[in-house]
Amino acid sequence: MRLAVACLLLVSPALAVEAIVGRASVTDGDTLVIRDTRIRLYGIDAPEGAQLCEDASGRDYRCGQTAALALAEHIGDATVDCEPRDKDQYGRTVSVCRKGAEDLNAWLVSQGHAIAYRRFSPDYIREEVRARAAKRGIWAGTFEEPSAWRRATRGATRETSVEPVPSPSALNCQIKGNISRSGDKVYHLPGSRDYTRTTIDEAAGERMFCSEDEAKAAGWREPRR
Repeated sequence: MRLAVACLLLVSPALAVEAIVGRASVTDGDTLVIRDTRIRLYGIDAPEGAQLCEDASGRDYRCGQTAALALAEHIGDATVDCEPRDKDQYGRTVSVCRKGAEDLNAWLVSQGHAIAYRRFSPDYIREEVRARAAKRGIWAGTFEEPSAWRRATRGATRETSVEPVPSPSALNCQIKGNISRSGDKVYHLPGSRDYTRTTIDEAAGERMFCSEDEAKAAGWREPRR
């Protein structure tokens, strides 16, 4: 009986928090939305949506958008199970998220779409070392660490445990991703029939996209004719 009690005392309070489970919408390379809950992936840091990196040929590309698209495609229609670890100052739930048994946080780092956020966790350093050795993703070329890019771009005076995430609309992305009452995810292009009257409710999981490919990768479809 004493052993059982001792084991219970070793369980982290975070593990007692109810898991967040459902279909996920990808906001950026390290942020998801599940049933109106914004989730910041624990222990990793992905390039921001507007951030540019250089590929192996020295050409600029939007590495943050690449990370978000890769994550959305990897998740697809699968159910995502997120284990809350903390709450950040922006109200996001900091979590380890899984697709089945696969740790999505680890997957992003292992593919070179994010780095281990060493300042706050050592959990994904091994995956980063392997991705760097294999020159996967951002490691194929050159890049600025996301936290340094944020400080330089936003003029931050200090780094917090989790940085604010810019909305896609702030990146001049004009495609509207709307969710109908029946749950259908439909995107509307500027100039299309329903574009002007379509409003976006980010709290409901709706969002803006920068391209049709991005919208389709996240699970949205074009309107039916």
